[in-house]
Amino acid sequence: MPFDLVRRSAAVCIAAFLTSLAASIAAAETDETHAQISLLPKYRQECAACHIAYPPGMLPAASWQRILGNLSHHFGTDASLDADSVGQISTWLSANSSGEAGARAAPPEDRITRSTWFRQEHAEMPASVWKRPMIRSASNCAACHTRADQGNFSEHFIRIPQ
Repeated sequence: MPFDLVRRSAAVCIAAFLTSLAASIAAAETDETHAQISLLPKYRQECAACHIAYPPGMLPAASWQRILGNLSHHFGTDASLDADSVGQISTWLSANSSGEAGARAAPPEDRITRSTWFRQEHAEMPASVWKRPMIRSASNCAACHTRADQGNFSEHFIRIPQ
C-alpha cells in the first residue's frame, strides 16, 4: 500500500474519531445539566433581578404557586408584582415545574436548598463552605456553579470559592 494512501486513511480515521468524541462530550454535558429551557422573559426580568432565575424544574408546581402567592413576604423581602406578571410567571412555572407526582416533592418552606435532591447533591459540602464570604448561602448557586445563569449545573463547571 503506498504511503500516501496510508496517510489519507489514517487522517480519515482520526477525523471520524474526533467527530465521534466531540459528539459524545456534547451529549454527556447535555445529560448533566438541568433541563435547559428558554426562560420566560418576564420571569428572567423580575426574578433574576435579585437572584438567579432558578430552573422551574427545581420545585414542584405547588411550591411555585405558594411562592408566587406570597410575594409580599418573599423569603424576607417584598417582591410584589402586578397581577398580570404573577399570572404569566405562574402559568409558565407550573408548565415547566418538576410536576406534582414527579421525583421532586415539595421541600420544607418551599426552599430549594431544603429539598431532598439538593441535600443529596451537596452532601459532601461542609457547612463551613456555605459561610464563605464569596458564597454566603446555599441559595447562591452562581457562586460555585459558573453556568447557573444558563441553567447548567454540570459538575464540569463548578468552581468553589476559597
